[in-house]
Amino acid sequence: MTYRYYYEDCPPGAEMELAPHTVTAEEIIDFASQFDPVPFHLDEEAGKASFLGGLAASGWHVCSLAMRMICDSYLLESASLGSPGIKECKWLAPVLAGDTLRGKVIVEGARTSASRPGLGLLELRCELYNQNDRQVLMFRNTGMMATRGAA
Repeated sequence: MTYRYYYEDCPPGAEMELAPHTVTAEEIIDFASQFDPVPFHLDEEAGKASFLGGLAASGWHVCSLAMRMICDSYLLESASLGSPGIKECKWLAPVLAGDTLRGKVIVEGARTSASRPGLGLLELRCELYNQNDRQVLMFRNTGMMATRGAA
């Protein structure tokens, strides 16, 4: 299969913009009902009474939204081979119903694997911002991507 993006297309300093996503109350409640059923993720009044200030998305929901935005913006067109995990994750501000998120992924480092020919390792930082330019999420992870020659 031919992809649009390979390891060679992701040098340090490269940035991939993520398409925006508006978060709805329904999706916040649906996610929370299944995975994080605490009151401020399930009920507007409970959210307003909390330090979050309104119906707030679970941090895990925000991470899932980031992953969807990444997939839709570039990952599904890449020679991605997955990730061994997240190194750092920070929920920096609440994501409330009606917020529109936008973001980017920045390549902080890149190297090829010494033990697995054809495998590139990318050190990535994902940042999400709301409509007020307030950063709401940051995570760092290693992404594994096939080199163009290996594909």
